[in-house]
Amino acid sequence: MAAKPFALGYIGVGLMGGPMSERLVRLGWRLTAYDIAEPRLAAARAAGAAIASSPAEAAHGADVVLLTPPTNDAVIDATFGSTGVASAVSAKQLVVDFSTIPVDECRRHAARLLRETGCRWIDAPVSGGPPASGGGTLTVMAGGEEADLERLAPLMRDIAARCTRMGPVGAGLGAKMINQLIVGVGHAMIAEAVALCASAGIDAARIPECLAGGYADSNVMKAYWPRMVEGDFAPRGYLRQLLKDLEMVNAWAGSVKAPLPQLAQALSLLRLAASHGYSELDSSAVINIYRK
Repeated sequence: MAAKPFALGYIGVGLMGGPMSERLVRLGWRLTAYDIAEPRLAAARAAGAAIASSPAEAAHGADVVLLTPPTNDAVIDATFGSTGVASAVSAKQLVVDFSTIPVDECRRHAARLLRETGCRWIDAPVSGGPPASGGGTLTVMAGGEEADLERLAPLMRDIAARCTRMGPVGAGLGAKMINQLIVGVGHAMIAEAVALCASAGIDAARIPECLAGGYADSNVMKAYWPRMVEGDFAPRGYLRQLLKDLEMVNAWAGSVKAPLPQLAQALSLLRLAASHGYSELDSSAVINIYRK
């Protein structure tokens, strides 16, 4: 196996970061992991990663620092907290954030990190879920300097089927907002269609086969229709996470004065699902609202 070109620090080895970091270790990357949850660190240790006691320790000695915290507050703490990444990095390093956070917050973090440390920031939100994260087939939407993305090319080849630079910092997250709008509204439409099948006496389990290759077919349908029909709500992506992302899209759309009535309907459905206690289930659990 050819030697990998740089060392990695990885902060946040949970639902998405765990499979990705384990894949990188398997492929020969030198990787030091940090997470606030000890069981996740134990899994990273078992996979062969070095273990750090703080984000700063994970970043120290790394050429590239990878972030996958679940929320903007967690990104801030991991980066600018008392033992955060910013206390350990310099201009020769790069920070790559795979998280889905508000576009303006991302730009604020990037500007602050550059001002305080000289280190540049790449926003690189992903799509594909845990299977793609562990399988190296993620779709990455990136924002940042072109030269920095070129430097990251060996890494991106090992984690993604596709990495598209959309523009400067924040542009990757703009593309992710569009992705989440389509996915989120898709959840609502699929749930409604599955519910209609039940009401009309149509065999919902046969619909994906029936519609395969037609205009209604999509990756969203392939992923979520069977889960809704079978009641398989083991989390591949939490309902609370999709709701968080759609709230973010809604706020972003409001800031640019873009009316999104379909998003409003999807948000209402997901908020109702969360209020019924489905937040920690897979996002496909939104179908349960129609089964009440």
